[in-house]
Amino acid sequence: MRQQLIATPIGTLQLVSEKGVLIEINWENKYRAVAEATREDGELLSLAAAEVTHFLKGEQRSFTVPIEPRGTVFQASVWRELRNIPWGETRSYHDIASSLEKPSASRAVGAAIGRNPLPLIIPCHRVIGSNGSLTGFAGGLTIKRQLLLIESRQRGLSFR
Repeated sequence: MRQQLIATPIGTLQLVSEKGVLIEINWENKYRAVAEATREDGELLSLAAAEVTHFLKGEQRSFTVPIEPRGTVFQASVWRELRNIPWGETRSYHDIASSLEKPSASRAVGAAIGRNPLPLIIPCHRVIGSNGSLTGFAGGLTIKRQLLLIESRQRGLSFR
């Protein structure tokens, strides 16, 4: 595994790659001990860093960097569903559970979202409470609000 740290408006993020794919984006309080990037890994991590930077400026709405999130089959199904939430839109935990044909699995969906290894790319910040409130986010609710504001500015939305 290799890493690169990038300074962003939401704090310093750790990008982690392995075998030509991005496997994690970690918040400052969740850094993993890994080696610095080699030249080969550096290209992938540079692409990821550029895409994250452009995303956080509202200049990019999707990612092309190759990813490989690691988790259970259920977690992977939740993460795939999160990637279907359009930029600037939100869904509730219940919406995600229902889309997976497991309408009573909102808590399990929340747990899977909490283990998302690639926040921003797998946009867990777009999941809110059924009543429209901001709930749980590994990066903290202040950062979740910032991310939603970045995406909503052009759409005229507001969040509680």
